[in-house]
Amino acid sequence: FMHLEGERVPRLSAHTLAALQEFYSETSLAGTTSKDQFAVGTLEEDWRMSQFWYNDETAARLAEEVIREAGDGGRIACVSAPSVYLKLKQGVVEGWDRVSAVLLEFDRRFAAYGHDFVFYDYNEPLALQARLPPHSFDVVLADPPYLSKECLEKVAQTIKYLSKGKVLLCTGAVMADDARELLSVKMSSFLPEHKRNLSNDFRCFVNYPSQLTSC
Repeated sequence: FMHLEGERVPRLSAHTLAALQEFYSETSLAGTTSKDQFAVGTLEEDWRMSQFWYNDETAARLAEEVIREAGDGGRIACVSAPSVYLKLKQGVVEGWDRVSAVLLEFDRRFAAYGHDFVFYDYNEPLALQARLPPHSFDVVLADPPYLSKECLEKVAQTIKYLSKGKVLLCTGAVMADDARELLSVKMSSFLPEHKRNLSNDFRCFVNYPSQLTSC
């Protein structure tokens, strides 16, 4: 969900991150109900991390896709894609109650969502091994934080570790060749949109026959 090509986001110290996590857990969701805390946009985009949430229609379309592909009892991993995770948990997409979802995310504000949250830094693509067993997700949906081959290579390691097979990658069209090389994915015709317009041509890539090709 961060799409500034060639730029890196400043990292906070572990102490600062822990303090932020405690603060956000107490305040970010204050005033929300158990139902609307999962609404897209409940947490505001943080410009310091170049965050861009999908709009409601895109989040719903991607949630429908991964639910269908995961199947009854399926497990879904959302890697740096909180908008889709929130839509899955919102309870408005058909079949949401037949799957489970985990959010892998650098932004510790999402720790407020409990055990579904797994802290994820793409610079340590396999640090999650202590929390998640290999090949334990029916569908992995990933949105790498940067439009660079170096970032995609590391996120691809995470995807390959987590996935049983099905991969849905959302990133810039400029990454098409690298995505095909690293993950054997093809560009779909679906055009994801964000709440704030991006200058980059943003696309979805899949490695399975997908209904996203029928838009």
